Amino acid sequence: MVKPVGARSLHNQVVHELGQLIVSGKLAPGEGLPREDLLAEQLQVSRTALREAMKVLVAKGLIESRQRTGARVREAIHWKQLDAEVLAWRCASMPTDSFVEQLVEMRELIEPGAAAAAAKRRTDAQIVELKAAYDAMAASEDLDAWAEADLAFHEILLKATNNSLMVSLFSVIETALGTFFLLSARNASNFKAALPQHQKVYEAVRRGQPEVARKAMLAMVAESRANILRQAQTKA
Repeated sequence: MVKPVGARSLHNQVVHELGQLIVSGKLAPGEGLPREDLLAEQLQVSRTALREAMKVLVAKGLIESRQRTGARVREAIHWKQLDAEVLAWRCASMPTDSFVEQLVEMRELIEPGAAAAAAKRRTDAQIVELKAAYDAMAASEDLDAWAEADLAFHEILLKATNNSLMVSLFSVIETALGTFFLLSARNASNFKAALPQHQKVYEAVRRGQPEVARKAMLAMVAESRANILRQAQTKA
């Protein structure tokens, strides 16, 4: 199950290898890891590098390490779900329906309020940045370019709240949002289908209309949900 990591990897690559195995379910909750010497041999790394990696995985809540029983995979409820690497590993696996639904709910809770706050507090410079991101979405010629510009639009929107906690939140949820935007756009009849909704959000923020911005963002999230559900129904 556990593959050797590259020669230039060190402990961060061990973290990545084991983290992906745990989050993807290939190492199941409650499952014990091999003894330190055996695991280091399987991964072809030093025991020092392995110990450093295990400390990181313990801090992320993915494993617990006890002197007598050794290292064991923890239940998902204990994972640091908003840790950037844990989110990236969850998104790297094909997101489950439940995880996508959680992403939708997260967006519903955060983004409409952020749009309303941005409409109240945005600066002129931030409006220029938001328009530039919108223009980049309109000009995108492929899905990757669209997703990059879409993510930039939402990042600028959070920054335009001028709430330092909200701004910091983006760095935590960036990977999850990026994955969500790709899934939604990929399942739309046209990956630019959400462009009019982004324009409504932009215009409401520019005009200083908090409730209009809130409702426009709610509509955008609802359409994204519908796109992803469409894919699930097609596969059924």
